[in-house]
Amino acid sequence: MTKMTPREMAQTIGQGLLTFPVTHFDAEHRFAEAPFREHCAWMLDFDVAALFAAGGTGEFFSLTPAEVDKVVRAAVEETAGRVPVIAGAGYGTAMAIELAQAAERAGADGILLLPPYLMGAKQEGLAAHIEAVCKSVSIGVIQYNRANAVIHEDELAKLADRCPNLVGFKDGVGDLELMMKVYAKLGDRLTYVGGLPTAETFAMPYLEMGVTTYSSAIYNFMPEWAVDFYKAVRAKDQPTVVKMLNDFVFPYLKIRDKGRGYAVSIVKAGLTAIGRPAGPVRLPLTDLSEAEQAELSALIAKANAPYAQARRAA
Repeated sequence: MTKMTPREMAQTIGQGLLTFPVTHFDAEHRFAEAPFREHCAWMLDFDVAALFAAGGTGEFFSLTPAEVDKVVRAAVEETAGRVPVIAGAGYGTAMAIELAQAAERAGADGILLLPPYLMGAKQEGLAAHIEAVCKSVSIGVIQYNRANAVIHEDELAKLADRCPNLVGFKDGVGDLELMMKVYAKLGDRLTYVGGLPTAETFAMPYLEMGVTTYSSAIYNFMPEWAVDFYKAVRAKDQPTVVKMLNDFVFPYLKIRDKGRGYAVSIVKAGLTAIGRPAGPVRLPLTDLSEAEQAELSALIAKANAPYAQARRAA
């Protein structure tokens, strides 16, 4: 069991960069635990504040509940308390509760509550869903506002009053007016996380609305670059941020936007590019084409060149 209180978890993740490790699969699309553990250990060699296991980049949507449990347990054991592990939970209320409780038993420090499956709901219904999950565990919960799970500021404030362990709000919608209303309403009651793909694109403007951190998928394959970008954002070093966006992020987005579902596929392709393959994505997602992979590999090699040179000189 985690020794970190919900408030401690929220404060910790708000002070640094977050990342979602991909979930490794073998050629038959089975969870490959050993390389996943090795990847988590490698990520911890760099400056990251928390790992989100079995999240969106980790293909939560394609994992069985038993596999989610295996992924979370592997991440918890591999991190060994060095950083918080936040576990994905979602689908209908009953399944989300089961997944959240399993994550707590596995030793996760918090829950990222992903949207319910398929159905939309009134604000009252969505609030009751979030509250049920919060009350089913003692660890901290981060509400992920995205797709069909967009809670508004008034209901969120009521939830925060009723659920002490609701400690985070992750925005994956991009509604700036709503984000500002949420921050103005709840202030430092919650920790705010940027969750739009690709999060680096929105990091600077979101910082002005109290969003002090975000989840970087790029960290999976370019951790040094990702940490430098985050530091530039927190320092409000606009010239550096703009240069890094132009040099890498915007060309990266052009490749990502060539295929539906590539927001996840391109991350695994990034790991292939640096010689740390994580296996294929699971259906219905598809991997990048050979030409797209080659284009991405060249882009990553160029962005990573200064770091490789520094390591050789050290």
